[in-house]
Amino acid sequence: MPSTTIRVGVVGAGGNTKAKHIPGLQALENVAITGVCNRSRASSQAVASQFDIPRVFDDWQSLATDPDIDAVVIGTWPYMHHPVTLAALAAGKHVLCEARMAMNAREARDMLQAARHRPRQVAQVVPSPFSLGVDRTIQRLIAEGYLGDLLAVDVQDRGGFVDLEAPLSWRLDIQKSGMNVMMLGIWYEAVMRWVGEATSVMAMGKTHVKQRPHPVAKRPQAILIPEHVDVIAALACGAQAQFCSTRVAGHAGPSRACLYGSEGTLRFEGGKLYGGRRDDAQLAEIEIPDSERGKWRVEEEFINAIRGLEPVRLTTFEDGVRYMEFTEAVFRSRQTGRAVPLPLTQP
Repeated sequence: MPSTTIRVGVVGAGGNTKAKHIPGLQALENVAITGVCNRSRASSQAVASQFDIPRVFDDWQSLATDPDIDAVVIGTWPYMHHPVTLAALAAGKHVLCEARMAMNAREARDMLQAARHRPRQVAQVVPSPFSLGVDRTIQRLIAEGYLGDLLAVDVQDRGGFVDLEAPLSWRLDIQKSGMNVMMLGIWYEAVMRWVGEATSVMAMGKTHVKQRPHPVAKRPQAILIPEHVDVIAALACGAQAQFCSTRVAGHAGPSRACLYGSEGTLRFEGGKLYGGRRDDAQLAEIEIPDSERGKWRVEEEFINAIRGLEPVRLTTFEDGVRYMEFTEAVFRSRQTGRAVPLPLTQP
């Protein structure tokens, strides 16, 4: 194990950062989280005290450019991912950016270009976590012909009854979340791992609660991000995909993804994988071999990539751009009512 300590600064210590990234990094040998910057001095100090982080920064720019920091973890909402990434890369830092990668495809491309200009620095997006345990098995089964010809993909991202009274959250605030819609891009990233990219998108969406109170200003704010969206996508592999992302489907059951082929079906639901071939009476759970069972190792992969021990696989900035282009294509199609080809034509 290399003896040089990698010094990490954290910009935005939200729920996932406190639950996953900070503990995960602190558990690694010769890694030290040396600074943190949250939205306020008080919240920064609270995180510093909780995790024994020695320095508190009053602004993210100072942390991103500090010479005593080697790598920056960005745990903010999407609206800050682009500026913090560009500043940190320009200052010679490695970057681990929380999903969703950016507000839109243009920002994501900017981030990728900046990373490519600095190939010695690691740039990683936090991956879609849902399917990590089964990804390799799905990939193997498809390669072995379990499905035959892949014909259709059906993703149902469900969130229960709509909350009519909740205040505005960052997920529904287009100024904070950009073109991202619920978990749509996260699910698309998983589908990309299994079967590849989309070549065109058609989408419709609906916002049922038109206004929500701003949590600070208390005044009503218009909601421009849908609470229900249906997407039809053509895939490069020749199959057609359907994505339904909804927060208005009470009693609809858990989220799931199904792959339908000419000879078999695979269903991923509740962290488990089920399958059946043409002659089977019904789907049965597929045991995941230990050699194929993936797990959350984002922080370890990030540090190993910095040390040159392994490349970033989950998730590269290139794949981040792909799912942001899909997300923006959905946005454009909802706006125009037309199919949008992928990859996007850059404005």
